[in-house]
Amino acid sequence: MTGTLVNLATVLAGSTAGLLLGRRLPERVATACMQAVGAVTLAVGIKMVLGASTPITTVLISLCLGAVLGELADIEGRLERLGRRLEAVFGQGRRGNFTQGFMTASLLYCVGPMTVLGCLQDGLRGDPSILITKATMDGISSVALAAALGFGVLCSAATILAYQGSLTLLASQLGGLLTDPVVEGLTATGGLLIVCLAFNIWGMARLRVTNMLPALVVVTLILSL
Repeated sequence: MTGTLVNLATVLAGSTAGLLLGRRLPERVATACMQAVGAVTLAVGIKMVLGASTPITTVLISLCLGAVLGELADIEGRLERLGRRLEAVFGQGRRGNFTQGFMTASLLYCVGPMTVLGCLQDGLRGDPSILITKATMDGISSVALAAALGFGVLCSAATILAYQGSLTLLASQLGGLLTDPVVEGLTATGGLLIVCLAFNIWGMARLRVTNMLPALVVVTLILSL
């Protein structure tokens, strides 16, 4: 759990700095920061997809089945309702939307190969090096995200603790399931989700990325079988 705790600390620190900085930044500067974050997010997603060897048909089937499962479970709706409840408790900042910040940051921090590989390495070998590298990236991103989207980004640290902590514990029990082909499939599928998230960050589309998250489970099952 060392890597997850370090990641939690960097996001909390970065988000706090972003909130303090955001109060002093003009709106156009915060918007420019978000555009930069969106560009890097897109680049990371494309690199993940192009770097994986998983057949694109496998990724397509996984995304379609995952989207169906996500829509039936209404994952995005549940997360939005959670965000609204947190917003009702903590209030909405001067700049940004709490729910958008919470959902965007949660997805950005938790979907990707570094999360899976880092949790696997931390859980099986007690080596948090990958997650510490990821923590550095997340800490930098959280400054710009919090400056633009507000307090919801800070609360997304709870998602990191729950998601990465669960994966680390699961990896210690089911490490044999995450073979190289499975990790490749997670990389390709997660990369496409990251690409979709980039368009949401830019405000160019309203893609229901959260409801596609079950695709990560589906692709794991397909490639394991």
